Amino acid sequence: MKTRTTLIVTCTTVFLAQLGMSIYLPALPDIARDLGADASRVSWGLSVYLIGMALPMLLWGSLSQRLGRKPVLLAALGLYGLGNLALPLGTTVEAFLTLRLIQGIGASGISVMARVLIRDSFSGDLLAKALSWISIAFVIALGIGQYLGSLIQAAFGWEAIFYGLGAVSLAMAAAVSRARFPVLVQAGNGQSAWGIYGHILRQRAFLLPALAGGLGYGVIVAFNTAAPLILQESFHWSPIEYGLLGWPVSAAYLLGALVVNAFVLRTGQRRMMGWGIALVLGGSTTMLAGSLTLSSIALLFWLPYCFAVFGQSLNYPISLSLANEGSPVAGAYAMALSGFLHQLMASVIGAMASLLLSQQAWPLAALCAVLGTAAMLCVRFMPPRVA
Repeated sequence: MKTRTTLIVTCTTVFLAQLGMSIYLPALPDIARDLGADASRVSWGLSVYLIGMALPMLLWGSLSQRLGRKPVLLAALGLYGLGNLALPLGTTVEAFLTLRLIQGIGASGISVMARVLIRDSFSGDLLAKALSWISIAFVIALGIGQYLGSLIQAAFGWEAIFYGLGAVSLAMAAAVSRARFPVLVQAGNGQSAWGIYGHILRQRAFLLPALAGGLGYGVIVAFNTAAPLILQESFHWSPIEYGLLGWPVSAAYLLGALVVNAFVLRTGQRRMMGWGIALVLGGSTTMLAGSLTLSSIALLFWLPYCFAVFGQSLNYPISLSLANEGSPVAGAYAMALSGFLHQLMASVIGAMASLLLSQQAWPLAALCAVLGTAAMLCVRFMPPRVA
């Protein structure tokens, strides 16, 4: 598969998987009404989807190494597509949540395989540049998902959202089935998959950049968990005003991904990663200082966060690239393990943020500053790059 084809396939599949998280959210009240269920129960669909994405990541990576990239990506697209097509046929909230779990499992395979295919085709600074395209696809889906879902719902009903996702996913699977994939590279010298993952995890050259990426991601997760209550209760924002915050946040992430794509070959990965983490830490500490000294000014809460998001969008693709480079085992394992670690860290950090139970901004800002400091330490103690 040519590198251009690889980028098209991976960006399109990541776009589809990300849409599955957010495109249906405007239809939640209608879904709850048609299922005769509480909206609060139907809202569990997002959490169930994320659980489905996180749990099988290591398994997808192992399967892709043993069976090949193409059959595993086809299986993930098929599972995701069929889960979407089946969901409108369910008549209970239990069926809805079960099918959301199946969708998440399929999206997990799509996410892992997108990174693995990029890793198969690129290396070094070019790998970070290529991974930035995935970030661009991610943030575009994040920015337009709910708006697109609201348009489809208004025109055709909420069922059309899932039918559309399912049909496009199966069409994508048909296109992938015609593509030629790289020859499978065997890795691990006969070790079990869990032995290989354990071996990779013990390497500082893998673990520290992977942790730096996950800690920066944790800042975004923590803010998204706690900020709605803070902004709507402490700063008296309306739901519409909070929704509008998504535009500058998405713009910051998109800008960072474009900067990586345009400049990483000139600056080098480590220097740009250092800049990114410095922005994450600087944005978080500015947010903390503003929350402690001028706590009534919302601008000092959300604007520094946008700088932190910009920094994380510099950091994240490079952290994946350096972690892959630091893995002692070739193949899909490092990318799958990175994704699993990041989802696990996001779950833990999200739980910590939900326990803050404060309408004040400073506890959240303090948590973000701690995460940024830890990420900076990971970068500081990363072993030298092997030429």
